[in-house]
Amino acid sequence: MTIQETLAILRSQNVQFELIEHAAVMNMQEVEKLHLPHPEADAKNLFVRDTKGHYCLISVPGTCRVDLKSFRMKEGLGSLSFVREEEMWNLLSMAPGAVTPLGLLSDTTESIVLYLDEAFRGGLIGVHPNDNRATVFLKSSDLVRVIEANGNPVRWRTFSMQEKECIQDESTGETTV
Repeated sequence: MTIQETLAILRSQNVQFELIEHAAVMNMQEVEKLHLPHPEADAKNLFVRDTKGHYCLISVPGTCRVDLKSFRMKEGLGSLSFVREEEMWNLLSMAPGAVTPLGLLSDTTESIVLYLDEAFRGGLIGVHPNDNRATVFLKSSDLVRVIEANGNPVRWRTFSMQEKECIQDESTGETTV
């Protein structure tokens, strides 16, 4: 799905958003260098699958980590691994570095579950509009509405501490909670 098609879906569902075009980014360190207008809303997205064939797209604040072992155990999932590039492309037409909840608009199986960190509830979230050369900021409630309208389940979970409680080592860029 192209950025134009993604934005058209958002507009058709009366979603207000702010679009920022920028150089392509592949990771959160590159996102931080862009100095986007709402850094607290930047989402880090992890696309994982378990040994039972369940797919999960996890969105958390960009400066925090996810304890995948704890997540797996709480959700009753098998061992988790990141979805391989070829599989990612076949499922959502996404490549590494462009993973986004809006990629679920390409999920015709409606089987991929979106897990959103509670830190986004009631506020903005910044995600790629199916192109890592842009970020769209929208209300998290609108994102949930769009994804659920596509048929994908959305679950709110607490994965990490609030961004202000995360500690980033200036010398390494490493973030801990």
